[in-house]
Amino acid sequence: MASVRRKNIKYQSLSPAVSCSRLRQVQSILSDSSKSKPDGILCILGIDSRYNQGCIELANYLLFGLYNQNNMDLERTEFPEEVLDDVILLIKSESVHLYCNPVNYSYLLPYVGHWRNLHFHCMTKTEYEDEEAAEEFKISSFVDMVQDCSRIGIPYSSHEHIQKFDIFVVEKWPIVQAFGLEGIGGGGFFTMKHELTDVSEKLWQIYSKMDPVALEILLTEGLVTFEKQWASFYSNFDIESHSYIMELSEAQAGEPFRSYFTHGLISSHIAGKCKSRQPFVLFGCHSTREDLNSYCFTFPSEGHQVRNTGIGGATAKHMLVQCVAPKGPLACSRTCFFGTTHIPYLGNDNEQYKKTELMILSQIYEATVQAVLAGIKCYSCTFSATKAKDMANQTFQSSLDCCNLTQYKNALRSETTFYIQAVNDEGRTVPLENDGSRSLVKTACMTVYDIPDLLGGRGVLGSVVFSESFLESCIFVKEQDDSVSTDSCFTILTASIPIYVSWLVEDSDVKLSEKVQQLLKEEEETCLGSPLSVGETTFIYSSNLLAWPEEGKISFFSEGILFIHPHYGSVTISKNLINALKFYDGDSPSVVAVLLIEYKRPLLPHLPFQLHSTSNCLAFALLPKSKSYKAFYSQVLASWKQQSDDSGIVLKMVRSEQLSEEQRNMHAKLQKLCENHSIPVGERWCQLKAASAELLQLETFMMHFEVSSVGKEPVKSTHLPALFHQTSLPANIHEETEKVVITIITGLPGSHKDSLCNFLVNLNKERGRWVVYRQAPDGCNKFSAVNFQRYLSSVLETLQGRSARQSAYTRKRVRLLVITPGYTDAIDAVQAVQAHPDPDIQSAFTVGAVTACVDPLSSYMEHRFLFPKFLEQCSQGVVSNVVFTGLTGEQRHPLLLQLQHLIRVANPTAAFILAEKGAVTRNEDVELILSGSIFTEPSLLRSRYLMYPGWSECKFSSGPVCPSMTQITVRFSRSLEKPRFMTCCKALKSSLKPNPFTENVYNIQGRIRFSDSEKVVEVSHHTLTNSLSLLPVQEGPSPPSQNGGARQEPSDCFIMFDGICLSEEALRDWLRQCAKQNPPKKALKRHAILTMQEIKSIHVKRHLEPLPAGYFYNGTQFINYFGEKMDFHPLMEQFISEYVEEANREIERYNRELEQQRHVDLFEP
Repeated sequence: MASVRRKNIKYQSLSPAVSCSRLRQVQSILSDSSKSKPDGILCILGIDSRYNQGCIELANYLLFGLYNQNNMDLERTEFPEEVLDDVILLIKSESVHLYCNPVNYSYLLPYVGHWRNLHFHCMTKTEYEDEEAAEEFKISSFVDMVQDCSRIGIPYSSHEHIQKFDIFVVEKWPIVQAFGLEGIGGGGFFTMKHELTDVSEKLWQIYSKMDPVALEILLTEGLVTFEKQWASFYSNFDIESHSYIMELSEAQAGEPFRSYFTHGLISSHIAGKCKSRQPFVLFGCHSTREDLNSYCFTFPSEGHQVRNTGIGGATAKHMLVQCVAPKGPLACSRTCFFGTTHIPYLGNDNEQYKKTELMILSQIYEATVQAVLAGIKCYSCTFSATKAKDMANQTFQSSLDCCNLTQYKNALRSETTFYIQAVNDEGRTVPLENDGSRSLVKTACMTVYDIPDLLGGRGVLGSVVFSESFLESCIFVKEQDDSVSTDSCFTILTASIPIYVSWLVEDSDVKLSEKVQQLLKEEEETCLGSPLSVGETTFIYSSNLLAWPEEGKISFFSEGILFIHPHYGSVTISKNLINALKFYDGDSPSVVAVLLIEYKRPLLPHLPFQLHSTSNCLAFALLPKSKSYKAFYSQVLASWKQQSDDSGIVLKMVRSEQLSEEQRNMHAKLQKLCENHSIPVGERWCQLKAASAELLQLETFMMHFEVSSVGKEPVKSTHLPALFHQTSLPANIHEETEKVVITIITGLPGSHKDSLCNFLVNLNKERGRWVVYRQAPDGCNKFSAVNFQRYLSSVLETLQGRSARQSAYTRKRVRLLVITPGYTDAIDAVQAVQAHPDPDIQSAFTVGAVTACVDPLSSYMEHRFLFPKFLEQCSQGVVSNVVFTGLTGEQRHPLLLQLQHLIRVANPTAAFILAEKGAVTRNEDVELILSGSIFTEPSLLRSRYLMYPGWSECKFSSGPVCPSMTQITVRFSRSLEKPRFMTCCKALKSSLKPNPFTENVYNIQGRIRFSDSEKVVEVSHHTLTNSLSLLPVQEGPSPPSQNGGARQEPSDCFIMFDGICLSEEALRDWLRQCAKQNPPKKALKRHAILTMQEIKSIHVKRHLEPLPAGYFYNGTQFINYFGEKMDFHPLMEQFISEYVEEANREIERYNRELEQQRHVDLFEP
């Protein structure tokens, strides 16, 4: 899809697999086991449904917002709205009917061209110019689409516009009213012939399910808006002085979240939310369990301020914050802090920890964060909320031990709650037990209530809370021992919201930070030495879970670093407290340079709590071409490379392989940040890339999620690397080369696939021994997997019957060429190989390549209505080559270009080959068709798993042939008359009927004899192209019949007719017209029916007969006594009667003789 009309495709993750997956989700409603399930879902757009919002919503789901009001591609076109909206969609359980016009066809095609069993009801541009004919075609197409659906589902209501279902309103839709028109319509009321049901609610559940495009929309639209609310919230604390922060109330601080949530509720028509899905802001001690339970976001407190909500009315030390998206699944909560947990290093006189109360809250919050992340990880592997809760509680308790807070374990055990909620796209919670919850965004939250002040004994410090929204992905993997395991991963959608944020609020903290900044103005030597560069922008980062890259100003000194952060003030790092200095500058100008500091533990009191890490490592990012990068090279690097007399620390330039794994991960995060900064503002397609810069491993997750979202069918463990674009070679290449390569050639009848097969065999005899599989021509035109599998068994049995040495040699050189019959779906032929009941036989064969043959002249039944399985025979992931066998001499022929464009949409990666009537002219094209490995390439393998879930287990249903094609074989033993047969064949085209194509004959093939020769002739006639082929049958044994019965005798003749709703008796009558006709009986003569010529003949013969009295003949005329003249003899009536009597005696004699002769029918033995 990426290669087709990219300007209309606005989602980076949109692919044919996602589009087909959405269609299957909608079709799942029709596969429900309930008796009330509809036979089809009808979606009518535009004025024909009076712009029904439910239909528009379904169309936008399937067409990815094509009919949104803000779609610029449709707005920029010069065509009127009623032309672009002229769409009728009928979705059946295994097929889709789509009515459109030649104008909107080009807009719809990129979104629907890869749908399986799709039938276009669309006129050509020339036909569409007749407005009356176009309107009649629409009505007749609508009638044909719904004729076999007794119960029809209507998407009547949308999320935003819920209304009571009324069939009388549907009956008033213009196209539904036209259904009753006599002649072109179905006749009668639509709602009396078809039972209508509302499927809106079932569709809403489907719309809520996450897929790659829905996730992209959430990340690039919902998450962006969500992050803006957090940015607006933090701006309340950033734009004013620390004294202003002290005066902030809970109501003032929470206003951005409150407005965002309240306005969203109004526009979404949702009356209310559960308590856990509401925003809140609570300060300090005003965050107990009771306060949280009684909090009302519509009436927040004005009296609770930062300055008075601490213990004993002192300054608050922390703040609980939750933001909730009103019309989406996103929500997250954070605990922020007022104050700082570190004291800047100014020598050896201030190395004690400070603000014990704040440190305890920070450590408990860190334990909460670790617990939530552990619970998310456990849930994504087990899908058990109970196990996730147990894991979270265990992690929380063990984290308290690691922080030396053992005394808090018992006190907080009963005050800790953890839950995971599934949330749909309306922001409503869904029970995790529901089947649909697996594909929903979830929120994991832990709250630690009523933390006691065990050290000061002054009461309760308040509560801490942390939650994240996440999405999991799970792939079921089938191991080689047939056991099924899971491969799962997850992404935290709200990870870009800073986990730990703190502000300086007390005067003592602010003054100390300002005092440290005076080091830049000192003329004498300081504890950090002399300044080298002053106040350039950088990012500081640590591997701590609480840390995220934070921007600040860095100043380099000869003996240390001063970093100034706008929130938590000054941080000083002396070389005396550093173990090692490393500088990594990458191998490209676009790579972020990183200064890595491996510090000693005594530095911890001088670092903010969120920068503490078990590896004692800190990173400063110097962005490419930034002032800090240039200043470091010009003013700092040379000085730091020299040995320092005091600290003995020398800066080392390192390469990537010299970094630890943790340091490489830190650099990767900073590199993503740099890439995000470099994305030009306003480039829509880059927003997903920007999101991936904020969310680590998002690209990996998206690749995993694309596979897991298409279904629950397992993936073979050996195929996993290829699905994730990891190169992998067969475990035993020698075994792969020993397999018998199967080349599959598919195509509709009349596509010259047999000619291509013969051409390949004759051209490539030197490649080895060829084995060609064709189903018997006298059998059914439907592919039989069972017969094909029996044939594979017989081929392998023949190979194994030779000596070991000869068998190995022969197997390498044997190639199997399979010609699929009629309307065979390409995936069915592949699954037949994959599903062989004998694993040894299955492993002895491998599919090399699948090629589809296409004759443009025999592709459409009428207008743009394709023959069944046409696109499925060119499908992505299966077919690697498409051979065009007609119109190749006119490469710019409109019909050829139209079909090439259509096939390119359905299969963007297929190679196009021109071969008139199967004659390939280029060696490289022959190599592509006979490739022994292209089918197993990772790109095609991935496409098969995405497009055909379950194919590796042979569980993918290809769907029926629709319209149903009838194949009837008529046998006879007598000769046909060649001229009569050719005339009858050519007359078939003129007898073709429009949709529903009843009694149309499209193909004839078989073996017959003509009266002018005793030789058996193989006949093939294609009606649409009026091409008749008569070839002598090659000597040799005839192939087995389809039903496995005995072979027919060579003298037997048969013809297989291929068409729609054929009658065997009518076909027999047609064949009788092609045989020698028995002379008919003569009809008896009557005076009234004698011709003038016969009468004149009687006159000439008997005009000299004696005349009756009173008449004489003057040589010219007969005259009576009265002088009346006559042209005929007066006794002419008597002569005629005698003539008729004599002629009838002769006729009766002839008819008696004819009756005595034995009449031989064509079908008599």
